[in-house]
Amino acid sequence: MKKSKVFWGYAVIALVIYAVVQLLITTEVIDMYYKNMLITMCINIMLAVSLHIVIGVTGQFSIGHAGFLAVGAYVSAIITTKLMLPFPLAILLGAVAAAIAGLIVGIPTLRLKGDYLAIATLGFAEIIRIIFLNTDYVGGAAGMQVKYLSNWTYAFFGVVLTILVISNFTNSRHGRACISIREDEIAADAMGINTTYYKVVAFAIGSFFAGLAGAIFAHNFYIIQPTTFGFLKSFDILIYVVLGGLGSLSGSVIAAIFLTVVSTYLANFPETRMIIYSLVLIIVMLYRPTGLMGTKEITDLFKFGKKGGTK
Repeated sequence: MKKSKVFWGYAVIALVIYAVVQLLITTEVIDMYYKNMLITMCINIMLAVSLHIVIGVTGQFSIGHAGFLAVGAYVSAIITTKLMLPFPLAILLGAVAAAIAGLIVGIPTLRLKGDYLAIATLGFAEIIRIIFLNTDYVGGAAGMQVKYLSNWTYAFFGVVLTILVISNFTNSRHGRACISIREDEIAADAMGINTTYYKVVAFAIGSFFAGLAGAIFAHNFYIIQPTTFGFLKSFDILIYVVLGGLGSLSGSVIAAIFLTVVSTYLANFPETRMIIYSLVLIIVMLYRPTGLMGTKEITDLFKFGKKGGTK
């Protein structure tokens, strides 16, 4: 009963935020510049949270997330531009294609650990990028012209769906199995947990939502190019998770929002942006080695406040 009240409380807050922003966009109080920043922010939150389930929850060091973003982007673009099918269907199929790619990569590579897994996932992302780079059907190196179909509604509810699914998965028995793998894989295996199965499941879920973000990302611009999905994009997504705190979903969200705002305002100064990124990471690693939130969620702060008030 208590969980139900909390859920509906969050649902009401989410709907209020959506309605207020939508009203401001409709009345043109928020112009195209800030609207684009909000959509980009939502895309980055989806990417951060989808990588969080792989690195933060399951403890698997993947640096090939841009590959799944690319799969979702290109598959959805083909569906809307070449096949002329509806955008919602394109989002779904782009996400499913990315999940399938996640399974194809995850089943053989997730038996690896640490640096070896990181290299394998990075290699996959580069393979995907090179395939699109050399495929004339999707424009090759010149890029692919895409219809502008993304809006605040798709982006916002994409974020809500991503957070809802991954949060519920993390708090389920499957999520606890993934956390046990992160803490001690050998002990988890000894306790009878099918470690490979849960690692692949977490990887597939993360890939699905990266593909979802990719579909919205592709249709937020008029062109997509393979160079957009290079390994630096994977590191950008990784920064969101590390800065927020490995194991903290809300930390990933906060970091994605913060760095999106910084990146947007420094878009004309890419060198400065990367310097600030580097400085922020150095400062966080020195003073907050576990990230902004560590393994805690923002709701834990309110719980602590309640306990403090009752004493």
